Amino acid sequence: MRHHESVVTPAGEHDITDGGPDMVQFLDAEGNRLETNESNAPYAEIVEALTAEDGRAMYRDLVLVRRVDAEGHALQRQGELGLWPSLLGQEAAQVGAGRAMRPQDYAFPGYREHGVAWCKGVPPENLLGMFRGVNNGGWDSNENNFHLYTIVIGNQMLHATGYAMGIQRDGAVGTGDESRDAAVMAFTGDGGTAQGDYNEALVFAGVANAPVVFFVQNNQWAISEPNYKQFRIPPYLRARGFGFPGVRVDGNDVLASYAVSKAAMDAARAGQGPTLIEAFTYRMGAHTTSDDPTKYRIAAEVDIWREKDPIKRMRGFMEKNGHADQEFFDAVDAEADEIAARIRKACQEMPNPELPTMFDNIYVDEHPVVAAERDEFVAYHASFEGAGH
Repeated sequence: MRHHESVVTPAGEHDITDGGPDMVQFLDAEGNRLETNESNAPYAEIVEALTAEDGRAMYRDLVLVRRVDAEGHALQRQGELGLWPSLLGQEAAQVGAGRAMRPQDYAFPGYREHGVAWCKGVPPENLLGMFRGVNNGGWDSNENNFHLYTIVIGNQMLHATGYAMGIQRDGAVGTGDESRDAAVMAFTGDGGTAQGDYNEALVFAGVANAPVVFFVQNNQWAISEPNYKQFRIPPYLRARGFGFPGVRVDGNDVLASYAVSKAAMDAARAGQGPTLIEAFTYRMGAHTTSDDPTKYRIAAEVDIWREKDPIKRMRGFMEKNGHADQEFFDAVDAEADEIAARIRKACQEMPNPELPTMFDNIYVDEHPVVAAERDEFVAYHASFEGAGH
């Protein structure tokens, strides 16, 4: 495997706009289909099997996911949500990965994977409950095989590896039955790779040959910390140290993201073990709505990445190849407006929870300490009734 030049440059001099020659890419920034080369050749057959209808479906996902994200951001700014972590700029990475998963595959997200949630069938309204503070998660994880958002950075990687080892022990790997064989995909950002949980998960996955794909969205900034303060070797190269392959993909190219993810998930389901995918992308917005990225990064960097926009790229590809007309693009935009209105209405109408419900589902069976805390909490609030508060 060839080393990307930025691996050995001094700290602070990394080019965070160029993924290097190892990066798997099929579409350039203008939507032109790139020629087959050493990096993308292993995945070319997957891309070539996609139809115009597949392309339209992916484009629709990209636009609708971005609109869901924009509405979440707007609702927070208007006081309807306490916080919102934006995925702006990372739509192609998430949609490509999400579309590569089968219904029986399980996704373990961080807290920014709104696009994966969409692809797994989680209603976007459900994502808002936790950020509005009206529930403890917002959805049944097993209904769509999409785990609850994980706020503790990197913690979900251990959950994913454990679940994958369970799938392995259930005999649902390598049977050749496409309706039974399953795998897990775990998502984190580049900052998550510095966490102990992340590295422990990779150790377990490698040793156990677990059916799990680690999907690292390298958006260049771990809140306000640049990559060179997080690692000296890119995430995709570090996979070798854990005993399984790593690949870097253009995270703004939905076709590449899908192809690489599909190949990795197919291998995991077949019993070939883990893969680490590094989606080389960029966080166009703030880390969350409580962050101000102008304090730590320059506008010129953002401008360069704006030209790599995943939606513009996919639309260019479709227009150049006659896969869609203006009527289609207008219809998708209209659908985005409808979803935005639906989300806003649902958010504003979410009922406040009954106070004791925060103590529910802590343990499978009633726990005496939790029960005592619940009773004390209820009694405390009841003491204010009739007191004018």
